[in-house]
Amino acid sequence: MGADELTNDAATTAVRRTVIAVALLNLGYFGIEFAVALAIGSVSLFADSVDFLEDASVNLLILVALRWSALARARLGMVLAAVLLVPAFAGLWTAGQKFFTPIVPAPLPLTITGLGALVVNLSCALMLARVRHHHGSLTRAAFLSARNDAFANIAIIAAGLVTASLWHSIWPDLIVGVGIACLNADAAHEVWEAAHEEHKAAKA
Repeated sequence: MGADELTNDAATTAVRRTVIAVALLNLGYFGIEFAVALAIGSVSLFADSVDFLEDASVNLLILVALRWSALARARLGMVLAAVLLVPAFAGLWTAGQKFFTPIVPAPLPLTITGLGALVVNLSCALMLARVRHHHGSLTRAAFLSARNDAFANIAIIAAGLVTASLWHSIWPDLIVGVGIACLNADAAHEVWEAAHEEHKAAKA
């Protein structure tokens, strides 16, 4: 067994441990954020909670695919790009429903829950940053999703503060919810491009 093979085995072990930890963190906070989103009628928290569930699914799929061939992993990367669109569509659908029930979400739970989500996503992003160059578009998808989620959480916190102090309206929450959807769509496009290039290289 050569040095390169040992290095690859060590990298795979590191990725496996990381994606398991990230999947569990995302699954746990999904339940918290989803419950708060329903309780206060928040579009941005609902979109972000679906994103937590999607992140858990992405990391579990990566765990399954770690020993697959480069071609199979590239194909899964394309599937993950489509999975990244799920929270985007869910967020837009919820935003549309908000026009029929224009209830302003309670700013304090919105802000606190967004802060908790930020802590979780920053932790996940830091863990994934260490392994994002291994296994191509798979770990790239997980890292981009966690990074984008952290940006989204900062926006959720800002929406809660604006709603509490400056603009008591559905719009801060609604704008952030639509922004999260757009951010996920952009990440899906980036992962698709990376996976498509890997697919071509694997078939060459």
